[in-house]
Amino acid sequence: MKKIVNPYKDLKGYYCFGCSPENPAGLKMEFWEDGDDIVCRWKPDPRFQGWLNTLHGGIQSALLDEICAWAVMRKLQTTGVTSKMEVRFLKPVSTEDSCITLRARITDVKRNLVNVEASLSDGEGVLCSKASCLYFTYPKEKACKEMFFSNCEVEENG
Repeated sequence: MKKIVNPYKDLKGYYCFGCSPENPAGLKMEFWEDGDDIVCRWKPDPRFQGWLNTLHGGIQSALLDEICAWAVMRKLQTTGVTSKMEVRFLKPVSTEDSCITLRARITDVKRNLVNVEASLSDGEGVLCSKASCLYFTYPKEKACKEMFFSNCEVEENG
C-alpha cells in the first residue's frame, strides 16, 4: 500500500472535519492506495460515541463519506460533492476497538456522476457498516483552478 499525501494539508484555513490534521474536533483521517481501493485505518475515540462504548452512526457516515470523496479525488484526479448517500449499519462499532478499517472503490462513472462503494470493518475484520455514495464531480480544469486542487502524490514507503 502507498500512503496518499494530503494536498490540502498546508492550505491556510483548511479544517475539513474528516481529514484535516489541524482540526482539533475532527476525525484526522489518513489514506492509503491499495490497487483500486482507497484505505483508511482509524482509531475510534470515545468522544465520538453515541451509546456507551459505541461509535455514533453519524460519525460512521462521516467516515464513509470522507473515504468515498478521497476515492474520487485520487482515482479521478478531481473533486466534487456528495449528491446522495445510503448507509447500512450492520453491527455496532466499539469505541474501544484498537483500529477500524475503511475501504472505498469507484464502481461506476457516467460523465460527472460517480458511484463509490465503501465499507467499515472492525478490528477483527467483521463488516459493520457500508455505504453507497453518488458524487457530482467537477471538471478537472475547475478543480485545479478554483478548488486549490492538485494531483495527489503518494509516498512509496507508506
